[in-house]
Amino acid sequence: MVHTFHPYAAASARIRNFSTPFSLRKEIPWWYQILDPGSERVTLWNHIFFVICIMGLFLDPIYFFIPGIGGSSCMKIDMGLGIIVTFLRTVFDFFYFCHVAVKFRTAFIAPGSRVFGRGQLVMDPRAIALRYLKSDFSIDLAAALPLPQIMIWFIIPAVKTPTAAHANHTLSLIVLIQYVPRFIQIFPLNRRITKSTGVVAKTAWSGAAYNLVLFCLIAHIVGSTWYVLSIRRQYECWKGECSKEINKTHSPSCKISFLDCSSEGNPERDAWLKITKVAESCDANDDQDFEFGMFAEAFTNEVAGAVFIEKYFYCLWWGMRNLCSYGQDIETSTYVSETSLCILISILGLVLFSHLMSQMQTYLQSATIRLEEWRVRKRDTEEWMRHRQLPPELQERVRRFVQYKWIATRGVDEKNILEALPMDLRRQIQRHLCLALVRRVPFFAQMDDQLLDAICERLESSLNTRNTYIIREGDPVNEMLFIIRGQLESSTTDGGRTGFFNSITLRAGDFCGEELLTWALMPTSSLNLPCSTRTVKSLTEVEAFALRAEDLKYVANQFKRLHSKKLQHAFRYYSHQWRTWGACFIQVAWRRFRKRKLAMELAKEEEYYYTHVLDQEGLGNSNSDSIIGGGSTDYEGRGAERSSSVGNILHNIPLGPAILASKFAANTRRGIQKVASVLHHEESSSTMPKKLFKPDEPDFSADT
Repeated sequence: MVHTFHPYAAASARIRNFSTPFSLRKEIPWWYQILDPGSERVTLWNHIFFVICIMGLFLDPIYFFIPGIGGSSCMKIDMGLGIIVTFLRTVFDFFYFCHVAVKFRTAFIAPGSRVFGRGQLVMDPRAIALRYLKSDFSIDLAAALPLPQIMIWFIIPAVKTPTAAHANHTLSLIVLIQYVPRFIQIFPLNRRITKSTGVVAKTAWSGAAYNLVLFCLIAHIVGSTWYVLSIRRQYECWKGECSKEINKTHSPSCKISFLDCSSEGNPERDAWLKITKVAESCDANDDQDFEFGMFAEAFTNEVAGAVFIEKYFYCLWWGMRNLCSYGQDIETSTYVSETSLCILISILGLVLFSHLMSQMQTYLQSATIRLEEWRVRKRDTEEWMRHRQLPPELQERVRRFVQYKWIATRGVDEKNILEALPMDLRRQIQRHLCLALVRRVPFFAQMDDQLLDAICERLESSLNTRNTYIIREGDPVNEMLFIIRGQLESSTTDGGRTGFFNSITLRAGDFCGEELLTWALMPTSSLNLPCSTRTVKSLTEVEAFALRAEDLKYVANQFKRLHSKKLQHAFRYYSHQWRTWGACFIQVAWRRFRKRKLAMELAKEEEYYYTHVLDQEGLGNSNSDSIIGGGSTDYEGRGAERSSSVGNILHNIPLGPAILASKFAANTRRGIQKVASVLHHEESSSTMPKKLFKPDEPDFSADT
């Protein structure tokens, strides 16, 4: 066999085997993509960067805790704390630079397009860059620069004679200058988050915690500033006393380098410590020679020489205490800078404390606003019931309903919430809430999903407390009720007929008001609603879904799939009205059968007894057969034949027995006539009771 090779077939096979999808549009790398300011990615990044900014604002004032009081009359630098803070600052600076890059790739809404709706996004990278450079770039860049790292790693080591005081002053100044743009950066970021998501904190408790964190941040800044100024005040005192000792009479003379702990161990400094009065003159416990003012507490409580954790929490507490008391406990000196700082603390404490209290009160009230509204409504209900002088039992029922509604809904009006949503979203929510529960109703389980969606869209929640009459017999039926939880009692007296009462218990999965379905499926149904044939009363608290008459009529008219034999059988099987009618029909048929059977047995016994008496009197078998025969005819004909036979026999027997036989024959004839009349009456009344009519059956087979 010769195989031929076709090049087009091979190419087609290769094309078929190539299953990897491709697009003519080149995919843009993520670092070149323009981001939507309202997208989830940008919103998530704003939240992350907002947390980073808060942590960065907490981190920068820790630089103020790096200097401290070391040995006797000297200042030291905590290098371990400096390394940790510098490392964390570098990590946070990386996020600041990432934020600058993200803003270069984030689109903005054209100001002239905000006439209607959200507006038009500007996706041009050049326009985005120009707008950013003209607006927030300078602040973001100033906040992102690693200025403290540059000072610590490059500038301070390059100084010929670096001292702890010089490093402290320089670093504190740089941190304080850069802290301003970092603090300003919080406000536009907070505004963008609020604009995209509505709120910064999604829950009431998180909002209260957020405001409390802001208050702690301000207290942290105030406490750190107070600590570094305390160190500066102590150094000024040492420096002033040292300048007094710089002369030729003292040997050795005081030097500024002696005030740095790096000079410890120097023999010249050790000799100077023995004769100097710097430590005695700059003692905060006895500030007669020098006024420490508001900074004396840092030295009297030995805060300046403590470890980092102790002095950090003490300074934080100092800031909170004076902010809450508006600076009333501060003892100041006559220095203008110190009194100005106290005034600033007082104003800042007043503003922050009032803002914190108002914001926390707003957030906490929003958490309990529903509960407070329910309490007000409950109080108004109580006053109204007392004003109208309602009976105690009605008042108790009203209280029970209000309490049960609060437990079930928590004061939320679900109907108003759903009506404010678009149609498709509302349909999906209704499907999620109702479909699984509706499928528990056996009658609805026979329907398809499209029909169930139409029904779920129109279902409304219904809450009923115990011993509530949902509908009474004879009242118009305006809704079908599908039980989700609880129990109902459904009873009927068949229109008030004496001696008739039927009662059943409805549970989860059952429904009532099926007369409305019959009315809705009738092609020629009138505007008048059908009357209820049963009284429905709640035995427990009941949660159910209600389907109104107009909604059921709409569904029946729109969906012809309701007109099916399958639904007809399901409706008959689960309808308690049809069940009651069927039970009564079976009872009547059974009673009729029992009476007919009893009458037949009595007739046979009397016939057997009569035949036995005739045999004792000497009657022949032929006469007995003539009396017993003819069982296929009616009882009246058989009685007439037996009477004629008895008359013929009485001519051939003596007078006494003939009289007795004649009386017995007459009694037998009357008994047979009575049995026949009873059976005839049973046959004539073998239908249903006079007032128990067959329920109206919906026109399931209708084509329209």
